[in-house]
Amino acid sequence: MSTARGAVLDLLAQQSAPCTVGSLAQALHQHPNTVREHLDALIDAGLVTRTRAPAEGRGRPAWLYEASEPEPPMATQEYVGLATALAAQIARTSTDPHRDGVTAGRHWGQELARQAAARQAAGGSLPPGTAYDEVIDTLDGLGFDPEPEDGSDVVRLRRCPLLEAAHRHERVVCGVHLGMVQGLLEESGATAAGVRLEPFAERGACLLHVPEDPPATAR
Repeated sequence: MSTARGAVLDLLAQQSAPCTVGSLAQALHQHPNTVREHLDALIDAGLVTRTRAPAEGRGRPAWLYEASEPEPPMATQEYVGLATALAAQIARTSTDPHRDGVTAGRHWGQELARQAAARQAAGGSLPPGTAYDEVIDTLDGLGFDPEPEDGSDVVRLRRCPLLEAAHRHERVVCGVHLGMVQGLLEESGATAAGVRLEPFAERGACLLHVPEDPPATAR
């Protein structure tokens, strides 16, 4: 298997839901026709399966691809479907989908930070980490596979649990993810100033910029 074909398979294997050629091509920075050729070869090898997406309006529905592994739990599939539907609704009705996505994400991040603090208080054994540590641990737990870059404010997000939704509604979904990090920092007593997200900035990764030691906010 070539490196490029392996990258397509690896990306598919990381996803919580089937993906279109377009979303995979965007994440891998490759032409859709190139990705389609790799997918056809992976299907022939029995490593990838292909199904039709539900019909939406006129035209033939798109193909959806997924790695030939056991299906994710039904709860995960329902979560992905719900998140995609909500993103589509915000994109249709909001005058500023990115802003509203960030706002929703910030509330989510604040709630995640409160839940983490409650677990630490109940456990009584683990000392609280820094706000930066909380961000990395949360991103890891949510399936983003974060990779901090030494000597830089960059954290590579090598996996997106909502890749297909992010491809279709980037401003909303990526806004939610950015706001979630901001909310985590704010609830942890740090500032979210300077935190930014570059969706699909590299082949197979989004770039999150967050200071390793974000300063505390004024109380």
